[in-house]
Amino acid sequence: MKYKNVKTEKRMRIKKKIRTRISGTNEIPRLSVFRSNQCIYAQLIDDTSGKTLAAASDAKLASGSKAERALKVGAMIAEKAKEAKITKAVFDRNGFKYTGRIKSLADEARKSGLQF
Repeated sequence: MKYKNVKTEKRMRIKKKIRTRISGTNEIPRLSVFRSNQCIYAQLIDDTSGKTLAAASDAKLASGSKAERALKVGAMIAEKAKEAKITKAVFDRNGFKYTGRIKSLADEARKSGLQF
């Protein structure tokens, strides 16, 4: 793939390396996190069947800073995982550095009961 942005190309190379090593199953799905400039999204994905088991985003949350909304999304995805009877997941940072909003989301999901 060719992207105009060098940072995006680098992230896609890192993402490709990560995805060769991790994969989600129905029992232990992959927790994929995507961060845009405005929003943050999280999905629990079963890679064997190619289905999304649960998803959460801050697209509809209006108040709070981006960091606060990332915490809320971490709690929401953990809650939806509990509803789907999922206790463990494999974390996929999607090529982003494990810092800032990505780390906040992961820490809040762990604190809310999701293990990875």
